[in-house]
Amino acid sequence: MWVSRISSFGAQAIKKLTQGVLGQGAYTPRNSYFHARACRGVQSSLRSLQMHRYLCTAIATDSRKDENKDQKTINVTFVETDGSEKHVKVPVGTSILEAAHSNDIELEGACEGSCACSTCHVIVMDMEYYSRLPDPSDEENDMLDLAFGLTETSRLGCQFEATPEIDGIRLALPVATRNFAVDGYKPKPH
Repeated sequence: MWVSRISSFGAQAIKKLTQGVLGQGAYTPRNSYFHARACRGVQSSLRSLQMHRYLCTAIATDSRKDENKDQKTINVTFVETDGSEKHVKVPVGTSILEAAHSNDIELEGACEGSCACSTCHVIVMDMEYYSRLPDPSDEENDMLDLAFGLTETSRLGCQFEATPEIDGIRLALPVATRNFAVDGYKPKPH
């Protein structure tokens, strides 16, 4: 709404009104009904513009905080199906599925992290770390029921994020997944 108000008056008219050029000879009937309405409209538009600038500044400030947050990393160890371990640094706030994909770890994630499959099933290898994770939702528990090789410390990699509390976590990948795609098909992340 503020965009249409600003564009209807034009940037030059708003600039002139804020500088006081209009009303000082260019538009003499200062007390007229139309002048009062135009000034109210411009004032409303200016308030909207100031609010927009404030929100943009606040969003930019918040995004800088997010950038600082993303710069912090934790250590995660993925134990692959052949027993080999891959140590990776994961930015705080990144899901385990995203971390696996960005580090070329064979964690499928067929539903792309929407909690609609169990192909990103991981096994937390230490109960201490498992207890630090937030409780799984009902949807996650329903999907975990479909997972191959389910254990007491199983979680879906798309449903929990890297936090400083789980720095040093070790996650085992199950030897198989239950996917309804053709056997051997491994989708590539987008």
